[in-house]
Amino acid sequence: MSTNQKLIETLARSETFQDYERAYTEAVGMPLALRAVEPWQMPDHSRNKDNDFCTPASGENCTCAACRKLQAKSDRATRHKAAAKSCVFGLYETAVPVKLGAQIIGFLQTGRVRFETPTAAAFRRLVQQAEKLGVDIGDKRTRQAYFETPVVSRKKLAAVANLLSIFADHLAIISNQLAVQAANAEPPVIAQAKQFIREHYAEELSLSQVAGVVHMSSHYFCKQFRKATGMSYTGFVSRTRIEQAKSLLLNPNLRVSEIGYTVGFQSLNHFNRMFKKIAGQSPSHYRDELPAVA
Repeated sequence: MSTNQKLIETLARSETFQDYERAYTEAVGMPLALRAVEPWQMPDHSRNKDNDFCTPASGENCTCAACRKLQAKSDRATRHKAAAKSCVFGLYETAVPVKLGAQIIGFLQTGRVRFETPTAAAFRRLVQQAEKLGVDIGDKRTRQAYFETPVVSRKKLAAVANLLSIFADHLAIISNQLAVQAANAEPPVIAQAKQFIREHYAEELSLSQVAGVVHMSSHYFCKQFRKATGMSYTGFVSRTRIEQAKSLLLNPNLRVSEIGYTVGFQSLNHFNRMFKKIAGQSPSHYRDELPAVA
């Protein structure tokens, strides 16, 4: 399992996501899932209000080609913003990218809906389409699920996408914090090294200096640090500094350049470049988007 997949699983288990998922489902009557970018998977809506229309198509021996195409099309369309895409059966799913800095690590994905009221004639046409794909959706249960599929307006689906985009931004903040925090079961020497970095992030920290604190060679420390945290030593130092910079950017009296040097960067260009890489935007843009203090 990749580091990003583990991070998405941690986010999905978090109290923040679970509280939002419950509130979202109750408010809009649609399910919500958080899935990783890879590998391909059917979103898990089993715990909430999704219907059973797609169940036969995603059975043990027949993964629906229509769903695969929808997933791929949705992933391509959501590289920069929320997107609603439909499969060959006229079902729409909305996906919103969740990022760690500029990198997409997963998607918030809401349940399947349609824009038009289902009819018997339309269902018969879908049964014929499904037969061509080698999928049987003509049974009583699937027919019932088809007619129970939520019907929403395009305007409502657009509003849902905006709501999910706001939450995705919140999850991006949490994902960055989780990336900096210790793994659940990391070796004591790694915890010691990370604590030392947190206490001395503003200084010109060298790899050999931190490795010496935990009595390891630089090469062995690098290898063990990446194994325990899923990131490089320099990556952790940069993320620690950027988290501190975010706090300092709340103070309008501090210049961006001053903040960069305060948190340990040796040049303004390096600070701006790393901030954009990790936070997805420049320090100035980040500050401009902060809520005004009354």
